[in-house]
Amino acid sequence: MLPTKIVIIGAGSAVFGLNTIATIMQSTMLHGSQLVLIDQDLKALDHMYRLAVRLNQEWDTKMQISAHSDHTEGLQEAEFVVMAIEVPPREELWRSDFEIPLRYGVRQPYAENGGPGGFAHASRNINPVMKIIREMEKVCPNAWLVNFTNPMVRICDAIHRYSSINVVGLCHQILMGYTMVGMALSGDLGIEVPPGITSCHASPEEIPLRRKVALKALKLIQIQAAGLNHFTWMLKLHNLQNKQDIYPLFANRWAAMDPEFEPLTRRIYEIFGFFPISGDEHLCEYLPWVSDPLTMPWKKYKLSLYDWETWSRMREKDRAYIVEMTNNASNLQNLHEAESEGAKEIIENIAGKGNHYHLAVNLPNSGQITNLPLEAIVETPGMVTGEGIKGENVGSIPESIAELCRRELEVVRLNVDAAVKGDRQAALQCLLFDPVITDLDTAQNILDDYLLTYRTHLPQFWN
Repeated sequence: MLPTKIVIIGAGSAVFGLNTIATIMQSTMLHGSQLVLIDQDLKALDHMYRLAVRLNQEWDTKMQISAHSDHTEGLQEAEFVVMAIEVPPREELWRSDFEIPLRYGVRQPYAENGGPGGFAHASRNINPVMKIIREMEKVCPNAWLVNFTNPMVRICDAIHRYSSINVVGLCHQILMGYTMVGMALSGDLGIEVPPGITSCHASPEEIPLRRKVALKALKLIQIQAAGLNHFTWMLKLHNLQNKQDIYPLFANRWAAMDPEFEPLTRRIYEIFGFFPISGDEHLCEYLPWVSDPLTMPWKKYKLSLYDWETWSRMREKDRAYIVEMTNNASNLQNLHEAESEGAKEIIENIAGKGNHYHLAVNLPNSGQITNLPLEAIVETPGMVTGEGIKGENVGSIPESIAELCRRELEVVRLNVDAAVKGDRQAALQCLLFDPVITDLDTAQNILDDYLLTYRTHLPQFWN
């Protein structure tokens, strides 16, 4: 099956697009493949295409590279489609997703993938995603879709339940678990923790520091985590060298760490007995105990909002760097150090009939987690072979945790049904099941405001 045809939708992204293109083009197994870049942002697409051409020449990848602004072009006979798209402008819409419920007394802890903001975010993205999926069904029905688009569970659920396309969702958030475990066990494992790590929040300054810890920990320990994307739980923890169970040792070391470090994760671990690995910022979106306007738990647990202005500036800086490389004004050394988000490994091992263990894959539940609904999108480790991707069977997860996951999965189902069908009743039920909402009329007011504000993005609700 090698070489193969790979389509990257959202290729103009300064972070996702750059990492994905660089890591795929570095793969000697994939040299000679067709690489199709698709993005509606013509300027960003042009820069990324020209950079890919430069990489093709300097790295001698012998790839056939093309670029298209319309997803209906370039998908024919694709074997792999890698997708990371967002309805723009991302930061402005995210801020609006947060601010609209504030008008009705509802303060979300993060508003990206859970809460009312998760509903708005998913509903906007499902429209363009399903247009891509419908085209895939026509021209490349057997292709694997590797999805990075958020909200991960909701997007993958829409694709799985409303199409025939094979989909796997990939997310690097499990590395946050490796960061926290690596920090706790640093003395036992010989991991040097750089100064300056104060939390697992989305801080541009701290992300490179945490990544250093995670990459060292990956070589020394193995975490078996299961649940839902951004809501996974550490079931097992082993030392890779001697296969010893080090979960009890971790529990002792974690208890001795600064109690101000990831305090929500710490509290939930104490209560439920299993360690949540996504970090406070993502964990908080799926819990019913962090948005009370009287007790203001977001202050108690120091839950910060996404810094929309800072990340918008960072994105522009990254784009400027891509332009430099495109114009041969910057060398490509940093791209040799680009770290795969998982697409490369998926493609290599399916197309090349390999055998690869991936730490976290989002797939329909065919028995991986026995006490969560069948066919729901769950996250577990998985094996990637020439036959495709199979999630690891982890058995049941603790019933109290499963109940939290089941509630979120019902929110997911209702959100997807509402967004695909334009069903306002399902949309209202979705908001009412969300742990942030505690009042019937408030849910209706938020829904009405969202649908009116985003009318151009959500035409299905107005037909």
